[in-house]
Amino acid sequence: MRIQALHIYQRDLPVVGGPFRMASATVECLDTTILEVVTDQGMAGYGETCPLGPIYQPQHALGARAALQEMAPRLVGQNPLYLEQIRAAMDSSLTGSAYAKAAVDMACWDILGKASRARVCELLGGPFQEEIPSYASIAVLPPDQAADAVREQCRRGFKRVQLKVGGRSLDQDIEAIKKAAEAIEPGVGLVVDANRGWNRREARLVSQQCRDVACAFEQPCSSYEEILSLRGKIEHPVLLDESAEDTACILRAIADGAADGFSLKCTRVGGLSAMRTIRDVCRTVRLPITCDDSWGGDVAAAACLHIAATVEPRLLDGVWIAEPFIREHYDSENGPRIQEGRIRLPHGPGLGVVPNRSMLGHPLLSYG
Repeated sequence: MRIQALHIYQRDLPVVGGPFRMASATVECLDTTILEVVTDQGMAGYGETCPLGPIYQPQHALGARAALQEMAPRLVGQNPLYLEQIRAAMDSSLTGSAYAKAAVDMACWDILGKASRARVCELLGGPFQEEIPSYASIAVLPPDQAADAVREQCRRGFKRVQLKVGGRSLDQDIEAIKKAAEAIEPGVGLVVDANRGWNRREARLVSQQCRDVACAFEQPCSSYEEILSLRGKIEHPVLLDESAEDTACILRAIADGAADGFSLKCTRVGGLSAMRTIRDVCRTVRLPITCDDSWGGDVAAAACLHIAATVEPRLLDGVWIAEPFIREHYDSENGPRIQEGRIRLPHGPGLGVVPNRSMLGHPLLSYG
């Protein structure tokens, strides 16, 4: 089997109920890139990468498509089932740009599953569960509204709620955290996500003021070094998100004792192959993870679900997908949906979702 053609599509994803506010950015519409890899046997696999705007991290949509343009000619003629050779071909074409390479990796796993007549989760080691726990993410809101949103997400069945903070006065953040803690139901976990919005002094002050609140802090400061310096100086567990860029970063954080868990983004770390490696490393040291992506539609969501299904339940903090904020599914029948805080795994081979071609429109670029 050989790659015969690659087609690159672009799609806008307006934020339903938006805008969605975080510490460093407010997003109203996301620009996603969908990759179709077609083989000489007529089989197609799909990948997707959707950076969360141009200032959340260095990744951005135009960069993803430029990187795919750079790599595509070297991928035509490669065997998509040979995932390590695909990785080597990409690395020899372009340094970095893991978020674009992730779309290729995702599409090749999709083809491998279809060729094997198996789901991707089965090829990744087998699912522990068919319904994956999701968690809710609440944008930066005034304290009373944040508390109302927490109550609503608990009512919807979520067992973990992530509250966005930052980008405003510290007093507002502290009040929002305390009111969210009062609103949350027993048995529901609370994560406070600053998205790099605090400095070290602010993180310590918030932790002191909220010492009685049972929660974890996710990416409180911008840099890894800032977060590492907080160890032993704050009252709360720390999760790495933006600083968990790749396997090397994960290994460093484990060696330094910098984190109590990781919020992983599939495209940020380089795709399902990289997620599999990180999953196994974190299992070895018994650190919990989430299997998310920054945004995206059905293809990105399905990839997150397949790798999450293979994580031992006691080490899986959940999956976040953008489905509640997206107007329509690429695959109206099989697109992942959140119901009562859980998401059922797609049942078809490969990723189990096939985008509607009429929805994709014409490719921006094609190779092969």
